[in-house]
Amino acid sequence: MRKFDKVMQAKDRMAQFMVDHITTICKFLPKRSPGSEGEKLACEYMKDTLEKECGCTKTAIEPFKVTPDSFYGWIYISVTCALIQMVMYFFYPMIGAIVMAIGLVVMLLQFGLYIKAIDWLFVAKTSHNLTAIRPAKGETRARVFFNGHVDAAWNFPVNERWGGVAYTIHVLASVFGILYMFILSVVRTVQTHAKLDILGPNDNPVMFWLGIASVVFLPLIIGLYWMWDEKVIVDGANDNLTGCMMGISILKAMEEAGVELEHTEVGVVISGSEEAGLRGTKSWCEKHKGEFDDVPTLIYSFDTLHDERFLMVNYRDLNGTVEVDKETSDRFMESAKELGIPCTKGMVPPFGGATDSAAFAQAGYKVAGITALNHVLEDYYHTVHDTYDNLNPKCLSDIFQVAVNCLQHIDEELGDGVQPQPQAQAEVASDNA
Repeated sequence: MRKFDKVMQAKDRMAQFMVDHITTICKFLPKRSPGSEGEKLACEYMKDTLEKECGCTKTAIEPFKVTPDSFYGWIYISVTCALIQMVMYFFYPMIGAIVMAIGLVVMLLQFGLYIKAIDWLFVAKTSHNLTAIRPAKGETRARVFFNGHVDAAWNFPVNERWGGVAYTIHVLASVFGILYMFILSVVRTVQTHAKLDILGPNDNPVMFWLGIASVVFLPLIIGLYWMWDEKVIVDGANDNLTGCMMGISILKAMEEAGVELEHTEVGVVISGSEEAGLRGTKSWCEKHKGEFDDVPTLIYSFDTLHDERFLMVNYRDLNGTVEVDKETSDRFMESAKELGIPCTKGMVPPFGGATDSAAFAQAGYKVAGITALNHVLEDYYHTVHDTYDNLNPKCLSDIFQVAVNCLQHIDEELGDGVQPQPQAQAEVASDNA
C-alpha cells in the first residue's frame, strides 16, 4: 500500500469535512469582504483548525494594508470619462479623446493588469493572509503549498437577475461602445488638426450621425456604474471557501491517516483580498520574497470549485496575460488522467479577471491555477446565490483525489526522489560534528 492510499480513501469524508466547515463559516461568521473583520475571523477559524486538526506547527496570520474599493473604482473614473467624451465629440473632439484615453489607461492598469494605479485615492483597511506548514520529518527537499482566498466578492446585480450571458453582453457591448466613440473622437481630431479628410470634411454629416449612433450604447455604459453593489457581500461558499478548505482538508486527511512525509513540507496559503485585485497574494509574495527558494516550492492555487464538468487547469491567467508554470500545471493534469477524472487545459480569458495563481506566477513561483466553474458565468458567480447549500460534494471529492495524487507524485519525485547535493551533505555532516 502506498503511503497516500489511506488519504485518498477519505475523499468523500473530506468532501463532507469541507462542506461542514464552509457551512459553519457562512452561517456563524460575519461577511468576509476584503479588509473586513469577517475576513480576519475566518482566518483565525482556519488557523485554529490547522493547528488542532492538521498537524501544522508553523502558522501565522499576517496583516497588510488594502484599499478594497479601488479595484472596481476604475468603473467610476472610466465611465465618467466615456460620458464626457460622448459630449465633447460634438464640440471639442480632441478634449474628448484625451479624457477617454485617461479612462482607458485607468481601466487597463487597474482591471486589465491588476496594477495599483488608483489605490491611493481610496480609504485603506487592514486585510490578512494566513500561512500554515506541516513540516517534513527529516531534511526538507521539496515544498507544496495549496492556496485559496478567504475573502468574498461584492454582488453583481446583472448576473444575479439575468445571468452570465446578459452580464457578459453588457460588459462587452459597453466596452465596444466606449472604444467606438474613442476612435471617432480620434478621427475627428485628426481631421481638424492634421487637415486629413479621412471621412470627408470635418463638417461632413456622416461624422455627425456616426456620433449620434453612439447613443445606443449610452444606457449600457451608464449601467456600468451599477455593475457591482458594494453594499451587498455574498457568502462566497464556492468562491472561494472551497479553495481554502481543499488544502486544509488534505492536511487533515494526512494527519488522520498518520502520513508524515520524510522530505516534503506541505502547507496552505490562505490569502485575503483576492477580490480586491489579488492584493493578498501580492503582499504575501513581497513579504516572503526569497524565503522559500531553499528547495523546489510548488503552489496549487484553487478558485471556485463548483462543478467537476468544468475542472480546468488554467495555463494562462489575469485576463490571459500571465503564463503560469507549465510543468506544475502538467503534473496536475496527468494526476487527473491517472484517476480517470476529466480535466481540461484552459485559461482565464480576457475580461475573465484573475485568480491568485497570476500573482504567484508574477513573483516567480512555480504555480498552477485550478478552477471548476463555467466561464459562461452562472447565476451564483459573485452573487447572493453563492451559498453553503449550493456546494457540490462530488466536485470537491474529485478534486481532492487529484490534488492528493499530485502531491504523492511530487513527494516521490522531488522529496524522496531528490538526494541532497554534496555540498549540502557536507554541511549536514559538519553540523552533526
